[in-house]
Amino acid sequence: MVECESGELPVKAKVWARIALVVLLSLVGLGGVASAAQVRRVPVVLFPAFHLSRLEVVVAGQTAAPECPRTGRFQDWYRNDRPSADFSQVCQDKLLTLRYRADRAVPMSARFSEQPGVRVRLVDFGRTSSAPFYETMYRRLESVGYVRDRDIRVAGYDSRLTPDMGGFLPRTVRLIEDTVRANGGRKVHLVGHSNGPLYAHYLLTHTTREWRDRHIHGFTPIAGNFPGQGLLYPTLFTGLNIQDFGYPTTVENAESSARMYQAAPSTYMSAADPEVFGDREVVLTDRSTGRSYTPRDHPRLLADANLPVAAEIARHYVGFVEFTSPRWFPNVDVHAEKGSGLSTVVGATLPDLRTGQLFTPPQFLTRDGDGNQEDLTNDAVRVWNAMRHHHFSLTDNPGVDHFALPNDPQVLDRLVATLQTP
Repeated sequence: MVECESGELPVKAKVWARIALVVLLSLVGLGGVASAAQVRRVPVVLFPAFHLSRLEVVVAGQTAAPECPRTGRFQDWYRNDRPSADFSQVCQDKLLTLRYRADRAVPMSARFSEQPGVRVRLVDFGRTSSAPFYETMYRRLESVGYVRDRDIRVAGYDSRLTPDMGGFLPRTVRLIEDTVRANGGRKVHLVGHSNGPLYAHYLLTHTTREWRDRHIHGFTPIAGNFPGQGLLYPTLFTGLNIQDFGYPTTVENAESSARMYQAAPSTYMSAADPEVFGDREVVLTDRSTGRSYTPRDHPRLLADANLPVAAEIARHYVGFVEFTSPRWFPNVDVHAEKGSGLSTVVGATLPDLRTGQLFTPPQFLTRDGDGNQEDLTNDAVRVWNAMRHHHFSLTDNPGVDHFALPNDPQVLDRLVATLQTP
């Protein structure tokens, strides 16, 4: 190399030296960006399962059930650790039974109302304390740096209502937008369990593509109940207690619980959709007549049971959350999970079609599934394999039951890996 008398590099050498310095600084800069990316976590918004969001019921001067307290409050959610000392299970059922106004001039979603003197609110909406069942999931996310109520949020909902009711859509859109803003503009990943994916999917299909592109990283439905399940049809006659998801043990409780489900639109949204199920399983057999009913027979079942209001609600809400045609694909990356290989109740044999009867002894109809949802339900999401321009996968977890799935170590490991994927 030729040196100058002044000891400086020649002009060309200076240029190459500067280029080398720029490249070096760029590499250092890229390393810094990579390090920063490792701590730029994708926020999670969780949609809990059926009745796994905490509800508080405030009663002020109610007259719907004179035998029950006129004033007070109680909470309603699965595994509620604060049972009411004042309101019996029957009183809770009666006060949570929606009123229905059969006025065809009014949109279906506006025909439902609470009993007079009853107000229902979500407890701690948006916070992890609103859905304590998912504690193991929260801790797993915390182990990789997540912070509750900052980049782990919960989109709870009133499980009696469908996602076109109760302000679900605008409330959840606000939660997601607030979460994106609070986390530096990072898109959120939606996680849903059981009925939760129905609400998440409704949101994805009732927002614009531009909104999804700006706010949604992807979607992990865990045992999504998209086409419903057969078990909901016998529940119209037997009821089901939310506290432990057990069947009532008295006729009075069976009747109060069954009538609550008959009046709730989510019952029908969660019941097996004949568009998916057809007649591939029997959901109810009436011993008094020997007649069996499949999901396709549900109009006849409700007519035979003399439940005209239930039939009217069912016409609108069975199959309400559409997902099987390309028009209703989520159009985001989907990483679905399911369980399998377990005997699963899909229906029951009942003495007759009376409202308010006990399983004595229980005569369940079963098939393969995850212990709560049958294989027909859990496999229905495979239709999204046809989704273009977006990832789709459905991972089976043999032997893992429905309620263990969202806290299963392998499911959570895959979720964490997904959250680290652009």
